[in-house]
Amino acid sequence: MHFITGKQLSRRTFLHGVGATVGLPLLDAMIPAGKGAGFGGAKDPKDLTKLICIEEVHGLPGCNDWGATQNLYSPSTTGRDFEILPENTLSPLADFQDYMTIVSNTDVRMAEALAPPEIGGDHFRSSAVFLTQSHPKQTQGSDIHAGTSLDQLYAKRFGQDTPLPSMQFCIEDLDQAGGCTYNYSCAYTDSISWSTPNTPLPMIRDPRVAFDMLFGTGNSPEERAERRMSRRSILDWISSEVSTLVRELGVADRRRMEQYLQNVREIERRIEMVERRNSSGDERQLPEAPAGVPDDFAEHTRLMYDLQVLALETDMTRVMSFKLGRDAQNRAHPESGSDKAFHPASHHGGQEENVLDFNKICTYRMTTLPYFLEKLQNTMAGETSLLDQSMIIWGSPMADANLHNHRRAPLVFLGKANGQLEGNLHVEASEGTPMANAMLTALHKLGLDDMDRFGDSTGEFALNYTGPTAEEQKRG
Repeated sequence: MHFITGKQLSRRTFLHGVGATVGLPLLDAMIPAGKGAGFGGAKDPKDLTKLICIEEVHGLPGCNDWGATQNLYSPSTTGRDFEILPENTLSPLADFQDYMTIVSNTDVRMAEALAPPEIGGDHFRSSAVFLTQSHPKQTQGSDIHAGTSLDQLYAKRFGQDTPLPSMQFCIEDLDQAGGCTYNYSCAYTDSISWSTPNTPLPMIRDPRVAFDMLFGTGNSPEERAERRMSRRSILDWISSEVSTLVRELGVADRRRMEQYLQNVREIERRIEMVERRNSSGDERQLPEAPAGVPDDFAEHTRLMYDLQVLALETDMTRVMSFKLGRDAQNRAHPESGSDKAFHPASHHGGQEENVLDFNKICTYRMTTLPYFLEKLQNTMAGETSLLDQSMIIWGSPMADANLHNHRRAPLVFLGKANGQLEGNLHVEASEGTPMANAMLTALHKLGLDDMDRFGDSTGEFALNYTGPTAEEQKRG
């Protein structure tokens, strides 16, 4: 076995065992002498930006007319040093304000009905619009058509040299073949990632499936089942290779490897615990879900975020998409303080009490995102953290779900994207600005400079600000 070529460890080093392949985090031994963290064969450091796209369904209460007056989404001032009120759905992200760029007042008009037969079908085309900003063809047949999504445009350009060009995760059950309501194929509801206008990509709900994809644990379902039945960790199958590698590493790299392997084992242990709990015969909240899927929303979401961090840390992929829900879902979140189901709560009738009740649910769902951001911030890849190297796009193709309205939909960029995003910024678009404009600018910042249009974009949208400060705005 040979790990070292000359004095440098390859970034594509893998530890191989029986039915197991484990990638490695970025180690000092992988960095050529005299090079910084932006190495790796890329012509420009921004080519190495990690892209994570996260879709929330049903919009936000702050996009309702009354909710907007309460600043439940967009802050009262634009520019830097904006204030996030405790009632704001984004309040769980307050500790990461320096990494946050809030975009308000952009429209997702391609999710609207463009012909009378499409009226009422907003929930069944919206997800397909989020990252494509293209209007889906109304059909239940095989002739589906939307657009190529932003994440896949980036993956095709800058993800082909990673083992997995992209990964797609989800939380809710999306395995619904055939047609959905209002004469729309369920393909539009089931994915936010489209490799071509006719090809939606499947999304992974089961943490066990994602873990096996990342670590190649077995060449067949039978091998994977046999390994799990043995109760042996994936790390047991590569222990000799780990020992050989560690002897070649410096002190700092040894510590990094130890922490990384501990994280892998901890995630594996948590998946095993979920599988044992869900296979015990006890009644489940999600009886249709695979054994590896936690019944608890927060537990499931955090586990999927942990897997994403491992995938990005090992450079198994640079492109992730994550669908947090399925439109019109009736899941309840009693931990939020509301006993209403998600979709019914979104139809609040514009009544202030009901808007605030919906806000409890949305804020609760937001509480899992800081967990992900903290993990990224604490994971170093060379000289900077994964959070500094990432562009995270969080948003919804719907604004006021009570009206099925797609005007003034929420959009937030997180991370620094290798210096391409400033953070600590709220930028408000002029009336009628397509969300696609902000996404076109994001594509340019990701290195796709030659694109002059995306979806229904009408031009770029500046993700920076040179106007008056928040204090100056308050003084008038």
